[in-house]
Amino acid sequence: MELLNLHVESLIFTAEQPISLREIQQCLESVSETTIENDEIQKALDQLKEKYGQDEYSFELVKINQGFTFLTKGAYHTTVGQYLKHITRKMLSKAALETLAIIAYKQPVTKVEVESIRGVNCDYTIQKLLDKELVELKGRAEGPGRPLVYATSERFMDYFGLNTLEDLPKLKDFKKPDNEIGSSATLVEEAIANTSQN
Repeated sequence: MELLNLHVESLIFTAEQPISLREIQQCLESVSETTIENDEIQKALDQLKEKYGQDEYSFELVKINQGFTFLTKGAYHTTVGQYLKHITRKMLSKAALETLAIIAYKQPVTKVEVESIRGVNCDYTIQKLLDKELVELKGRAEGPGRPLVYATSERFMDYFGLNTLEDLPKLKDFKKPDNEIGSSATLVEEAIANTSQN
C-alpha cells in the first residue's frame, strides 16, 4: 500500500481509543484488498514514533494497553490542563455541577434523593450527565418501586483528575475567608453542605 505511514497515522488520529496493531492491519487489508504484514505496520509505527518524538511536535505516538494513540507531551500538560478547566466550566451548567456534586458525595444515590436535596426536578440534568458519561447507572435500589441508582463514572474521575473518590474536596476545603462580606455560597458549595447534613 502506497504511503503506508500516512494511512496508519490517519487511523491512529481518528480512533477515539488506542487502536491495536491488529485493528490497523484489518482496516488496511480491507481497504487495499491485499495482505499487509505485521512488520510493515510495525515499521510504519516506529517511523511515526520517531517523527513525533522530535521537539517540533507538541504530541507523540504512545503505546497504551496494546494499542497506539497520540498524546500531548508532558511539557504542554499545564497549558492543555488550563484549557480543559476552561471548557469544563463552559460545558457544565450550575445545575449540572450541583447535581454532579450531590451524586459524587452521596453515591450510590437515587434521583428522588438528589431531588430532595436540590429541591427541583432533576430528570433533564441527570440525563445530560449520563450523556456526557460523567454519571452511570449502578443498578436499582431495594426500596419500593426499585428506583434506579446513580454513581459517578470512570470518565468523571478522568474529567476532574481524581485517582479515587477520597480525593474529592472535603467540606472544610470550601470554608470562606473570615473577612469576606456579603457574598453567599455558590450552588456547588450549598449542594456539598446539604449532602453532609442529609
